[in-house]
Amino acid sequence: MMFETLVAQKLLQIKAIKLSPQNPFTWASGMRSPIYCDNRVTLSHPEVRDIIKNGFSKLSESFGKIDMITGVATAGIAHGALLADKLNLPFSYVRSAPKSHGRQNQIEGEIEPGASILVVEDLISTGGSSIEVVEILRNEGHNVLGVVAIFDYGFEKAAENFRNSECKYRTLSDYNYLISEATAASYISNEEAEMLSKWNSDPQNWYQNNF
Repeated sequence: MMFETLVAQKLLQIKAIKLSPQNPFTWASGMRSPIYCDNRVTLSHPEVRDIIKNGFSKLSESFGKIDMITGVATAGIAHGALLADKLNLPFSYVRSAPKSHGRQNQIEGEIEPGASILVVEDLISTGGSSIEVVEILRNEGHNVLGVVAIFDYGFEKAAENFRNSECKYRTLSDYNYLISEATAASYISNEEAEMLSKWNSDPQNWYQNNF
């Protein structure tokens, strides 16, 4: 079994990813979606947690020499810390906004000037939150090697955003592997798989065109 398929299988088994084509979820953005992904659930499952940690460790080899692992707050913090521990590297994380008190930090942790950093995120949709962290780190003079994440929805918008920011990214699994595994394991029917594929190609208009 390919590693990407294994990750998709485990995410489905522990219900970190839920598929509901007939009764879509509403994302925080207001968009209606037949899929909901909460990779925080993986932290409660040691076997899956180890698969992710070891997968990230393998992915990290393609980024060259790494000085620091940095998590995207909040969902990337735990997995970033696990990877840093695995690689015996320093860890930091970046808040979505500076603290409103104390030192008003946005970057938490000690990063040496010009450090080569690998950013850890849990999920890639449009890539916006990851790229925001990349730019914050770059503005502080650090060298961002790229971003790793557990899962990628496979939106063209994300690929475009990462290209525009000249930032490399890699993920442990993605939408295509997920749908293939969900169909093979009978989580969804072929008809539902087709509906999910339509959503992935046009997520903004999918709901109004199908309901």
